[in-house]
Formats: sequence, C-alpha cells, structure tokens
Amino acid sequence: MPDAIKTAPATEDPKTAAAEPVAVKAEKARSLWGDAWIDLRSNWYFIISSVLIVILLVMTAFPGLFTGASPTKGDLVHHFLSKPELSKVGSPEWLGYDLQGRSVYARTIYGTRASVIVGISVTALVTVFGGLIGMLGGYFGGKVDALLSGFTNIFLGLPFLLGSMVVLQAFADRTVWVVILALAFLGWTQIARVMRGAVITIKQADYVQAARALGAGTSRILFRHILPNAMAPVIVVATISLGVYISAEATLSYLGLGLADPTISWGIDISGGLSQIRVAQHVLLYPSIMLSITVLAFIMLGEAVRNALDPKSR
Repeated sequence: MPDAIKTAPATEDPKTAAAEPVAVKAEKARSLWGDAWIDLRSNWYFIISSVLIVILLVMTAFPGLFTGASPTKGDLVHHFLSKPELSKVGSPEWLGYDLQGRSVYARTIYGTRASVIVGISVTALVTVFGGLIGMLGGYFGGKVDALLSGFTNIFLGLPFLLGSMVVLQAFADRTVWVVILALAFLGWTQIARVMRGAVITIKQADYVQAARALGAGTSRILFRHILPNAMAPVIVVATISLGVYISAEATLSYLGLGLADPTISWGIDISGGLSQIRVAQHVLLYPSIMLSITVLAFIMLGEAVRNALDPKSR
C-alpha cells in the first residue's frame, strides 16, 4: 500500500510567497558632488552657461572655424568705418569695419582668445596660491594663521583695479602674461579667506580627528581629507571671479594700461570705437556685447554651481 500512495507535488502558497521578504539591492550612497551633478543637469542656468562657455572655448582654440578674415589686415580705401551688412551672416562685412578698415566680426572672434586666456590663467593662479595660503592658515592656526592672515589683509587692503593699474605701469611691454601676473598678484585674497574658513570648519570633523588619531601625517590629512571637502566654496568663488577677471582685463585695456596692439582684445576695440560712437556705433557695440555675454556666462555658471553645492538650497 505505501508504494501505491503517491505524494502530490507541493504547491506554493501565494500568501506565504507574498509574505517572504524580497532582497533589495542597496543603492550606493551619493556624495555631495554626485548630488550636485544631478541638480546641475536639470538647472537651465548651468545648461545655457555651459553651452556658451563651450562655444567660447572653441573660439579661443580655433577662431578660424568661425571666420576666414584677418583681424589685423585693414583696407582704409574700401572699408573705412563701413556699416554692418547683417544679411551676410559670418562674412567679414557682417558686423562692419572699424577705423582702420579691419573686420569687426573677425576682431570680435579673435578677441575671445586674450580674454578667456587671461580669465582662466588668473583664476588658476589665484586658486592655487590663495587656496594654499588659506589652507595652511586655517589648519595650523595660532601664530601661523596670524602671520598668513596679516599677510592676506595687507593685500586685501589694496584696491584690486587701482593696484593692478599701478603694477602694470611698471612694465613697458604689457603682454598677456604680464596682465595675468598683475591681476593674480592682487586677486588671490578672496580665495584665501574662503579656503581658510572652510578648513577651520572641516578640521573639526570626526573623520579628520580619526585620521589624526590613526597616525596620518599632516600632508595626508590636508590633501586627502581636508582639501577635497573644502573645495566646494572655493570652486564657486573661483568660477564667479573668472568673469570678473575677464572684465578687469577689458577695463585695463580700455584705459590703455592693459593689453595693447598688436594683441587683439575686446577692451582695445571698445576703446578705439569710443571716439567714433556718433558715426559708427557698431565698432563699440559688438565687442561690448561679446564681453557682456562672456562675463554673464561665467557668473551664471558660478551661481548654478553655488546652488547645487549648497545643501541649504535643497
């Protein structure tokens, strides 16, 4: 009889199956930078400013892609203050000609190079130097902080634009790199103060104290634990300041204390077009518009990054 008895296959109770716990894959914890990138991708300020900045960088590296005209060759006989021909988009005469018969469109395109190089180079220099000063003062404190803070305050008391004018007066040949060094000489103080404040806050964190207790050296604590976490406010200030440095270069060139011919600069063209503003407004107008767009793009990028990195804004 037992052999005749067949065991029915076990059926799974749907209620029991539903009650069984389902394994859920743990999501990887996102960092501040990961959250910031998610926010930035949906921020129109970031998207628009990034597109504009990419175009400006391409203009800086490859101006020949945008115009085949020479920015330095003039023709006074045929092109003296010729009016713009707006129907001929991209042609040398599209935005008219200046006092020396040079294409305003070509000079506007090639003027991007000097302004962007000055802005990026000054920002890089002040971020490295000012960040190092602020990080050392904030971490060591005491006499080191007092000495570096006093050194920073001396430069902070000097007017940025006026001080740059005085420094540039000492050079007979004001090339792009001379202007970069003059602006960086006085422009690092804000970065230093921001970095110092961030380091003072972060060095009290538990993970820094734990690293110190485990015997980590000063350089490892500074560059492995403190610096990556202190860079967020510095990047925000540096991004916004980049537009300020571009504007400062144009201002100095406009006043005749910055770049000079044969270097092509928006500030030089704005200065040259001022004397002809009543009869040929286009000579002044288009470099001014390009300068405003460039400065605005970097300020918008800085604002977008600030909002993304600020936890209080979320």
